[in-house]
Amino acid sequence: MRLDYGRIALRFLGMASVAATAAGSATAGEQIFDELRFGVSTSVQSGHSRENGVFPEITALFDPFGYDAAVGWQQLLHPRIHLGTSIGTSGEATQFFTGFTWTVDFNEKLFAEAGFGGVIHTGDLEGDDDGPELGCRVLFHEYLGAGYRFTRNWNVMAQVAHSSHANLCDGPNDGMTRAGLQIGYKF
Repeated sequence: MRLDYGRIALRFLGMASVAATAAGSATAGEQIFDELRFGVSTSVQSGHSRENGVFPEITALFDPFGYDAAVGWQQLLHPRIHLGTSIGTSGEATQFFTGFTWTVDFNEKLFAEAGFGGVIHTGDLEGDDDGPELGCRVLFHEYLGAGYRFTRNWNVMAQVAHSSHANLCDGPNDGMTRAGLQIGYKF
């Protein structure tokens, strides 16, 4: 049976949109998400490992460890959990990722972020095609970002994300490195 990953990604986006609407209309005690982000990225790799096209992204952040109540550098002790997807276009890999996000506020407008976790992808494991050869289906996923808050709720963040297996499985390890912008809405 062949899976249609594009259709799966569209269903995921549809469910996320419905969930975002529900989260936005919920009271504070019933809130599902801490923040939702929508954006786009592109490959920053060169040579045969470069991915074509752009990658629409959606990420949901959850706050089970009390990030919102933490102050200053104590925020590092209270990571949020992220769950998201980066949708492949032009026949490139779609990623479904999750992990922990650490956010540090420099002031009420500027912030920085780092995330670490895992990703399942639809890319080539080995092959002669253009695009990265990834070696295994499950990879590590990490990102760094810097952001600006327009209001208490709206922000923009530039980020660079990388996925690879760190030579922990057999096969090639070209990895995927993408950079982009995301618009966030914090509930």
